Amino acid sequence: MKVTRRTFIQGGVVGAAALAGLGFDLAPAQAMIKDLKISRASEVRSVCPYCAVGCSMIAYVGGQGKTQSFNTTPHLIHIEGDPDSPVNGGSLCPKGAATMQLALSSDRIEHPRYRAPGANEWTRISWDEALDRLARLMKDARDERFVATDADGNTVNRNEGFAWGGGATITNEEGYLVTKFMRALGVVGLEQQARL
Repeated sequence: MKVTRRTFIQGGVVGAAALAGLGFDLAPAQAMIKDLKISRASEVRSVCPYCAVGCSMIAYVGGQGKTQSFNTTPHLIHIEGDPDSPVNGGSLCPKGAATMQLALSSDRIEHPRYRAPGANEWTRISWDEALDRLARLMKDARDERFVATDADGNTVNRNEGFAWGGGATITNEEGYLVTKFMRALGVVGLEQQARL
């Protein structure tokens, strides 16, 4: 027998009627269908992590706030553009609309990892180890490549050991503070994604 859309729907209606005839109450299931999956979720305002536009997003999280209970953990339910945002007015580009796939990907790395020189495998390290290592490498690079004076004898006090590139999701204030911090270290190579 060839199954068409019409016969499929008819079969579903007949099946539902048969279940109702056996004493199953379908009213709770039908009422649940009418309820939005985000109706009991908490709204969390966020910013799209991709480009320099900084589109506003609303992430709907279940298991926290008004839906928090002893047996649930916070979990992401839905992400959409924020209609109150003057930047994007609720719309998102294809990358922004796919942010939920990024957030829930099983390939997402949630902890710092380190691969020793010559090793084939990454090993998980703590955040304290990662930050200590980052600070040590920054200090060593600054000490090795620090230039106190240029060829003409002018005092320049510049650090040529590393550079800084800012992301689009940081605020103006965060960008200002990080830039001040990097300038205090003598960093010359500063760039911001919003300018690219």
